[in-house]
Amino acid sequence: MKSRLQAVLVQAAAEVGAGQGCSVSVWQHGCELCTLCSGEARPGMAWQPGTPVPVFSATKPAAAACLLQALYDCCRGPELEVGDIWPAFPLPRLTVGQLLSHQGGLAALACPAPIDDLAACRHAIEQSRPQWGPPQHGYHPQTFGPLVDILMLELTGMRVADYWEQRVRRPLELEFYIGHFPAELEPTVALLQAPRMRPGAPRSEFLNAYYRQGSSVNRAFHSIQGYESPREMNTPAAHCCGSPAKGGVASARGLAGFYQALLGLLPGSPFAPDVAEWMNTPQCAGTDLTLLRHTAFTCGAMCEPADFFPGGGFGHAGAGGSHGFCVPAEGLSFAYVMRDMEPGVLPGPRVRRLISILTTADFKLAFSDRL
Repeated sequence: MKSRLQAVLVQAAAEVGAGQGCSVSVWQHGCELCTLCSGEARPGMAWQPGTPVPVFSATKPAAAACLLQALYDCCRGPELEVGDIWPAFPLPRLTVGQLLSHQGGLAALACPAPIDDLAACRHAIEQSRPQWGPPQHGYHPQTFGPLVDILMLELTGMRVADYWEQRVRRPLELEFYIGHFPAELEPTVALLQAPRMRPGAPRSEFLNAYYRQGSSVNRAFHSIQGYESPREMNTPAAHCCGSPAKGGVASARGLAGFYQALLGLLPGSPFAPDVAEWMNTPQCAGTDLTLLRHTAFTCGAMCEPADFFPGGGFGHAGAGGSHGFCVPAEGLSFAYVMRDMEPGVLPGPRVRRLISILTTADFKLAFSDRL
């Protein structure tokens, strides 16, 4: 690798606060171009290229890819109606593609259910009334997990965590776990730090709704209960929970490597080309009824931050700032993971600054002479 690429990446890491403990990894065409890390993963322990950390909702595209591959294996696609798989689903004519793009109106349930009890989650979903249907959409931050898990169970007899471990993670040796987190790696997991709110900082419409008890936004984030705080996520139980919505534990290298596998750029990838195409095709765009701002989703992924990639691309943010993204046309993927969390659930200032550097002319020139 040429020193030019290394220098640009070092600049990128420094400008997003690497000293606070973080890692960035960039891949292209099946090759790991660079993985940089800096700061501490936990007090007295330096961050390493393989340091794992909970990545929250950055887990969602991996879970969606598993479900879409299971559909592909059944000679079906995201146009299949959910009711054909799950007859008791409250909106049976909804397609799997619409469910994965948050158009099902089940972000907030009639009654809460514990994250570790899939049967209770199923019952709560079946007893709930959808708040909207296509073409409206609203992010399902928590219920996305049991929705995908139940469909996967009905299709394959396996939950997402088991399918991911057997078909994807273990064969490819990815540093990206959904459940099945090895006990021997527990001492290496980065310890998350809760986001710090600036005193007197104005709250957005979304944050006002989030903190208002009983609001549809508040209920969307708390209908599925468990592992809701950074303190709870710093536990072995959380690392093994296997939630398809937020249970992933990954290094930056592992998260970026997943997107290479999804694009078919890693030898032995189990994903059919159709899966990446489905995940690269926008399904909805407009005002998000949960996040209360414009969003766009594909089958299980965000088109955020679209302003940096006018040619297309997809990925997903995780609460606090973690992010994975790929640009299929360039065979490019990257991931950023960190210890100190930022407020919010969408790409924050740090990762947006990182992406702005990764899309500069200098960085693209560095790509051209990397070998």
